[in-house]
Amino acid sequence: MPTPTGNPFDATDPGTVHEVVVVGAGFAGIGAAIRLHQAGVECVVLEKSHEIGGVWRDNSYPDCGCDVPSALYSYSFAPNPRWSRLFAKQAEIKNYTRDTAERFGVLGRIRLGHELTEARWDSHKKQWRLQTHAGVLWTRFVVMACGPMHVPVLPRVPGLDTFTGVHFHSSRWDHGYDMRGKRVAVIGSGASAIQFVPKIQPRVQSLTLFQRTAPWVLPKLDLPIAPRWQARFAKHPWLQRLFRTALYLQFELLNASLNYPWALQRIQAQGVKNIHKGVADPALRTRLLPDYSVGCKRILLSNSWYPALSQANVTVAPDVVKIEGQQLIASDGSRSEVDAIVFATGFEVANPPIANCIIGQSGLPLSALWQGSPSAYLGTMAQDCPNLFLTFGPNLYTFTSAFVIIEAQLQFIVSAITTARKQGLSQIAVNPTRMASYNTQVQAALQSTVWNSGCTSYFLDKNGRNSTNWPWTTFTMRKHLARFRPQDFVTE
Repeated sequence: MPTPTGNPFDATDPGTVHEVVVVGAGFAGIGAAIRLHQAGVECVVLEKSHEIGGVWRDNSYPDCGCDVPSALYSYSFAPNPRWSRLFAKQAEIKNYTRDTAERFGVLGRIRLGHELTEARWDSHKKQWRLQTHAGVLWTRFVVMACGPMHVPVLPRVPGLDTFTGVHFHSSRWDHGYDMRGKRVAVIGSGASAIQFVPKIQPRVQSLTLFQRTAPWVLPKLDLPIAPRWQARFAKHPWLQRLFRTALYLQFELLNASLNYPWALQRIQAQGVKNIHKGVADPALRTRLLPDYSVGCKRILLSNSWYPALSQANVTVAPDVVKIEGQQLIASDGSRSEVDAIVFATGFEVANPPIANCIIGQSGLPLSALWQGSPSAYLGTMAQDCPNLFLTFGPNLYTFTSAFVIIEAQLQFIVSAITTARKQGLSQIAVNPTRMASYNTQVQAALQSTVWNSGCTSYFLDKNGRNSTNWPWTTFTMRKHLARFRPQDFVTE
């Protein structure tokens, strides 16, 4: 099996120029490399780590897995008939990442240990100067495939520096720490906690869950996929395509239903039923019942979350406000003495850290232009940044598979780069008027969605603006991103 290694460029040679550089070797970056290769455009992929896989490399906590069915959580052009479960676990998804890169011949284009520290636009050369830990290279086009979930958020809890035990974020799981018989605190009740808490609960002496707001957790229809069905998918690919299409339409129906009160009530009823099924204590049921509409935050799936919280060694407490040595103090004044803290507090989603590294035409970091409220045209091209493309950019998230969004964006990105080739364009830049009009429409459409219905979530940026969600169907998204239209941009 070939291994990605080595320098694709001479770090001391400022004249080395690539047509396209992709930053990040997660699913978006690998997909970009594959689609560009298929279009006859060769690229280099820079990966900061020493292994590919993105979020599925970084997250290896107990029972880590996907909450989108595997048949949909994969490239449409690279189906995997051998998924072992309806919802795949982390190791299987990570292996799929590498297997797909190898299958499509792009492993050799990935350069490991090449962390991007700065991308600076040179208006004279019409190129991007990329500074990495391994040296400098120049490129005409950059695809920022850095992903929205790779920089963990750690809450600033007063007194954390006085804690004498072990503490780590769920995405940096300490596999060397033995939790058996330990008193463990979990801060946060998001997607990762939903998965690992039921796994560690039987092993620990006690578990205190500090929960700021309760999530909506629906039942998870997770089943093993029998070998005979794996064989059928392998022999008859159309069967898996049909299954994928059915799943895709189901997610579209979910998104559409979130705009109708009667549909929301039915979904919430399933969530309430899930609480009652797993929790017998009326007081605990009340504590675990969300006080906001389903869909306002990310919807979670689990059959084991509520039964785990019902166990005798588990305490559900309100948000932690202070730490004194080994004692964690909750907002209600209760104290819990613990040996370890696991932060299940998510990632920087609405404030992408990569924006600090991108220096555009103005000479300012993209983050300074955004001022806490990211915006882009079609979630893919930012103002002040010619020839640069974002994956999972502002206002593209919706309840669907990440691969639906990735492939829609890659269609646009490849179209833009090949069009630039054909028409001899040295520069593609956002049209400020068109971008302003587009973002006004996005924000207006978001006002009536469940995401803007009043709860506090990572969908909202620090200014209270929804910089994350896509307000329409993914049919509309795919239509907008179907091809690059030079007349919508400023080109040279």
